Amino acid sequence: MRKRNIGKFIRLNEEENRILKENAAKVGKTESGYIRNLILGYKPKEQPTEIIFEMMNQIRAIGTNLNQIARKANALDMIDVPYYKSVYEKICKLEKRLNEELFENRK
Repeated sequence: MRKRNIGKFIRLNEEENRILKENAAKVGKTESGYIRNLILGYKPKEQPTEIIFEMMNQIRAIGTNLNQIARKANALDMIDVPYYKSVYEKICKLEKRLNEELFENRK
């Protein structure tokens, strides 16, 4: 037996239908699930994009590299400057890309 046994019929124009489809897809819901969330007062959050997952993996890799630098610096009582500089440059590039992707592209 269905939990939801009351059907509703609504009319949308092309633009409203497109927006509904896009918004439901962004949050990973069906159109009816998306509408139910809105009715219940929930503000659905967009699912992370593949770019976000890729960036998270890059951040983890950089963190691992920094940890290796710290261990090496402690063990040798010195820092491998070229290696450290390359990791620092990766962080700067990633930070710039994150800013572009997360903030500048949302306008």
